[in-house]
Amino acid sequence: MSRYKVYLIDDDEAVREAIAFLLGTYGIEVETFGEPAIFLAHVQEDRPGCLVVDLRMPEVSGLQLHQKLGERGIDWPTIMITGHGDVAACRRAFKAGIQDFLTKPVDGEVLVEALQQGFSSLDARLEKREARTLLARLTEREREVLDMVARGWASKEVAQALDVSVRTIDAHRAKIAEKLGTSSVAEFVRLTLLEKGA
Repeated sequence: MSRYKVYLIDDDEAVREAIAFLLGTYGIEVETFGEPAIFLAHVQEDRPGCLVVDLRMPEVSGLQLHQKLGERGIDWPTIMITGHGDVAACRRAFKAGIQDFLTKPVDGEVLVEALQQGFSSLDARLEKREARTLLARLTEREREVLDMVARGWASKEVAQALDVSVRTIDAHRAKIAEKLGTSSVAEFVRLTLLEKGA
């Protein structure tokens, strides 16, 4: 169903087993952890996924875990689950950037729907990061040329605007294509929009 894994962190073994089994029936790969500390020692930034985290755990709460991940630059979609949901806890979770807040026993369809939204959100975040990484390879002048081309300007118009020859602009465009891995104007537009968060 998804190329991403779900990381389930809950100190209740029965809950872990039930949710892992449930998600497995939907073809979702799940890795379970009984303690946030073990997950924190294990988590790898280059293996992104969605988190399903118990709100109340003995040593590190779900919100504290979310905060610790944020401090490490790991901002993956997180669904908080709890058997003790209240409005104040829910508000704190959303203010902290939690994607969803579900009460136990968790409804399977609701959880899967929340995870599907999380997977889509993760796709968008990773695409945006990739666009920023690619565009960061460009020199200042190449970026200037790219922005004009992405606005629909022809090489001749860009050359006139920058007071250089068309040949120089074509050379810049070749370098841009090499660095971005594409010469498609549509792809240039897509990358610049992704970078801006559109």
